Amino acid sequence: MMIARKRIFVAAAVLAGLAISPASAQTWFSGDWYLKVGGAVLHAPKFEGASGRSFMLKPMISLGRQGPSARFTSRNDNISLALMDTGTFRAGAAGKLIFRRDGDTDSALAGLSPVRFGGEAGVFAEVYPTDFVRLRGEVRRGIRSHDGVVADVAADAFFDITETIQLSGGPRASWASSGYFDAYYGVNAAEAAASGLSEYAPGSGMKSYGVGGAVTWKATDQIDTAIFAEYARLTGPAARSSLVRERGSKNQVTLGASATYRFDFSLP
Repeated sequence: MMIARKRIFVAAAVLAGLAISPASAQTWFSGDWYLKVGGAVLHAPKFEGASGRSFMLKPMISLGRQGPSARFTSRNDNISLALMDTGTFRAGAAGKLIFRRDGDTDSALAGLSPVRFGGEAGVFAEVYPTDFVRLRGEVRRGIRSHDGVVADVAADAFFDITETIQLSGGPRASWASSGYFDAYYGVNAAEAAASGLSEYAPGSGMKSYGVGGAVTWKATDQIDTAIFAEYARLTGPAARSSLVRERGSKNQVTLGASATYRFDFSLP
């Protein structure tokens, strides 16, 4: 756990360092910016496709230009660096940390090749078609952990119940290429012999669809806290995997709470 936290803090520091690069600050980075950092405590499946559950931590980091109104964020948003921000449209770089998955994660994974510690890097875009709806998409390529591509899309409607409490929710969907599915759901002949699972060679396709919701409390101008629930139904190559059919579950439920702190700063 301590090692995981150190890696999260290093990633946040690198991301923040990009924003204060002297060469960039003299040009495009000049102006008013915000940095949100925090994390979420989850009670979720031990791994994607698992039937067993455990508590875990997820970092939450977002960097962008300050706008005229408060920015909506979701715990599903991965580490983001906005390179374009008009107030109704925002786009830029996105990244995700991936922690090692092996037999120590869950006994159901015994005999399978581990998923190595690494990450995913790519782009994101989000648009606000109305004052209370945000559409967001991310496309990311695996680094070290897998050599596939993952695309996530989500729509969230958000409503202010009071000046400090917001209710939000909406549908989600995810697609992945065969490189991703092979790392997480594939079972070759050697792994089948070692694990007892049936052989399985996945292709590309939809990974999951579902819905999520959250209640957010703005404790102060800088601190946001939330409780949330997510349901995802594995489909396509993930649902057909012997790992899910024989030892896991297609139904994935995540419950949790999060907190973020917003730093506002200006660059000359």
